Amino acid sequence: MNMAYPISRMRRLRISPAIRRLVRETDLDVSRLIYPIFVSETITGPEAVEAMPGIFRLPLREAVRKAVEVFSLGIGGIILFGIPARKDARGTEAANNDGIIQKAVREIKNASPEIPVITDVCLCEYTDHGHCGIIKDNNVDNDATVEILAEVALSHARSGADLVAPSDMMDGRVGTIRRALDANGFHGTGIMAYAAKYCSAFYGPFREAAGSAPTFGDRKTYQMDPANAREALREIRLDVEEGADIIMVKPALSYLDIIARARSEFDLPLAAYNVSGEYSMARMAAAAGLFDEKRIVLEILTSIRRAGADIIISYHAPDVAGWLE
Repeated sequence: MNMAYPISRMRRLRISPAIRRLVRETDLDVSRLIYPIFVSETITGPEAVEAMPGIFRLPLREAVRKAVEVFSLGIGGIILFGIPARKDARGTEAANNDGIIQKAVREIKNASPEIPVITDVCLCEYTDHGHCGIIKDNNVDNDATVEILAEVALSHARSGADLVAPSDMMDGRVGTIRRALDANGFHGTGIMAYAAKYCSAFYGPFREAAGSAPTFGDRKTYQMDPANAREALREIRLDVEEGADIIMVKPALSYLDIIARARSEFDLPLAAYNVSGEYSMARMAAAAGLFDEKRIVLEILTSIRRAGADIIISYHAPDVAGWLE
């Protein structure tokens, strides 16, 4: 039977806001958003991140206040990134039980135990060379790094983190972290694995915020080549087999195809990181009058959800909470 025009009229279901809401295929709710917080040991008041208008490095007390504030908006949780007072070649402070992230987790949980707290597990913010692991013969030593990452994750779990999120892209780190957590009784601490993390130019503003730019070379030997898609599925599959509870694709906007393929291949909750460069592009272009910030941000986040992400890490989360209220 021919159902073409004029029998079929696609505009019938676009006739009013109420009808459009009724048939909308993709929802965007603030409970699906995670807000990143940069907590610094070296400052006494909020410090603006120039490359990310509206984002601040925060001292411990302000980070706790911000975590409570964003959770009160209905945002699903927070992810913490630490900036220590001291750095060295091995990133020693990352596993310090009295380190800045460990203190922040304890303080946030004391202030509001119900806030889901996720911690970034990596060494780049803690090493004096800015790489995500231990340097040996001018290269990152995978296996030596993995052992330290397990110590870092364990220190975060002891402090009360709900989820640890290894972002380093070392081979085998999810399994090593899972074994360390389980051996120490932290069976309930989940792992949100940066499973397909690409070597992306979109990370530039973050590196300013976290002070984590490498002092030599680049991260192409451990982060993924942006040209590869099949490799991403293999990376994700390995993390699933090693015990990841949530898998992540990073960045989001230029990798919607990877999100969609991951969603079709895997049943685990899927996160996507709407990264610093994506945030800054939208905010700065809107400030220049090129487009409406609310419309463009909601369109971007909806596209990430449409591709298949269950969870979105986004610096726009508090803005979205206001826009959707």
